[in-house]
Amino acid sequence: MIYDLSAHQPLTPTDPEVGIRMRRLSELGLGDQPDPEFDDFARKLTEVTQAPYAMVNFIGEHRQYFAGLAVAPSAPGAAASAQPGRVMDRDHGYCPHVVVRKKALVLDDVCDYPRFAGNPVVDEIGIRSYLGAPLIDRTGTALGTICVVDIEPRPWGRAGLETIKSLAAELIEKIHAREARG
Repeated sequence: MIYDLSAHQPLTPTDPEVGIRMRRLSELGLGDQPDPEFDDFARKLTEVTQAPYAMVNFIGEHRQYFAGLAVAPSAPGAAASAQPGRVMDRDHGYCPHVVVRKKALVLDDVCDYPRFAGNPVVDEIGIRSYLGAPLIDRTGTALGTICVVDIEPRPWGRAGLETIKSLAAELIEKIHAREARG
């Protein structure tokens, strides 16, 4: 599906807090390396939501970094030796929208939304549904997101929205506990 992007809003919103977020991520030592605790949390996301793919994602100025990444055993291609990459351009996917809005985003079928249907992850990766929530720390900074995606349209509903928001709050508590430990 191809859209005339000149008739729609830009694929990725302007991020006025990127500098603040980058400083905060640096203070916390997050955002640029895989983390086994976040991989475990991403696995939990796949189990709880029954989604094939889950990420703990930190958003930079030009890229996204999946510090936590999980592919459910039942996911298409899960048996293959290749794992999805941990780095994605900032203009790919939906997490940058969640970070800028500081609100969860539910897309049952991304193709139902012209702004999101034209995103490169639809054609390049085959993403058809998305459920994500921001990771907002004690300073009010949106550090990144947790999200789950599927290659099929999926009705996440209010239950999915409440679940992803609750899990984001749980992960922020873990991040705050890490910070307190120093």
